[in-house]
Amino acid sequence: MTDDALAPAPLPAPRIADESIQLVDAHNRPCGSASRATMRRYRYWHRATYIVVRNAAGELCVQRRTLTKEVFPGGLDLAAGGVVGAGESVHQAARRELAEELGIIGEPLRHVLEFVYDADGHHIFGSAYLVDYDGPLTLQAEEVADAFWCSPEEAMALDGVTPDTRQAVETLWQRGRLEGRA
Repeated sequence: MTDDALAPAPLPAPRIADESIQLVDAHNRPCGSASRATMRRYRYWHRATYIVVRNAAGELCVQRRTLTKEVFPGGLDLAAGGVVGAGESVHQAARRELAEELGIIGEPLRHVLEFVYDADGHHIFGSAYLVDYDGPLTLQAEEVADAFWCSPEEAMALDGVTPDTRQAVETLWQRGRLEGRA
């Protein structure tokens, strides 16, 4: 067996959506828009949503990202969500992302946290929401490879968790926002 046979297969080429993203300055003030590719290339500040989905048992929905995701391919997300489109409010973006990724529509979202994720070339103003949900999930094949439920403790101990969703959930956990249901 050669060394090449032992090497992991290369990841598929990332798929970057052709959409216009709301840009913000370092104080989270809107300052224009750019394509997603331009935003990534120049590492512009932008807004993103994080929707933590919790079931009646207090477990969190964890998503495995597809290998074609442009950022953290194959990683584990502790929240649904994504970037905010140009001219879109964060609440609208949260509802859109939750419906697209998990098929959850019409459930009340509770805004629970604003935070900044500024690491590894990512400059994000995050808006986190919590939703209680016990129904079926409909996964978006282009973005979500799999989803499963686990306790917040188990979720935080998983390897391969995306650092931005880890930061959001860690903060919620530390503030006692993941205990009990509303």
